[in-house]
Amino acid sequence: MARYQLASGKESTSGARYRAVAATEAECCTGAGIVKSMTSPIDLQATFIPNDGEFYRVKLALEIAIDEVVNEPGCIRYELTEATEDKLVLTEQWASEEDLAKHSKGIAVQDLNESLSALLAEPVKVERI
Repeated sequence: MARYQLASGKESTSGARYRAVAATEAECCTGAGIVKSMTSPIDLQATFIPNDGEFYRVKLALEIAIDEVVNEPGCIRYELTEATEDKLVLTEQWASEEDLAKHSKGIAVQDLNESLSALLAEPVKVERI
């Protein structure tokens, strides 16, 4: 027979009271009994291929964007993880799809896209990792 500990610290052979206490604790912790599911962070990698001779201008544009984006809600990681004359790689991590969607439509991304419009040899490649 299973034994359960009650909230009072006494043991019982019936799980009914224990389960009721656990449900009440869960309701208290999540507010009004609403249980919110946890989502996994969204990991992305953006690859930028600069035109010949434009590496430093692309890198500067990315550095400016990074300074702005790291303060956006839901931004866990936004950093340049590879930088060679041939390509630059930006690694991103966002707390939720909603945060990523807001970032994608935000001013920092618009400004970055405008800055890079004539500096890249091909469109930015964004991949989920």
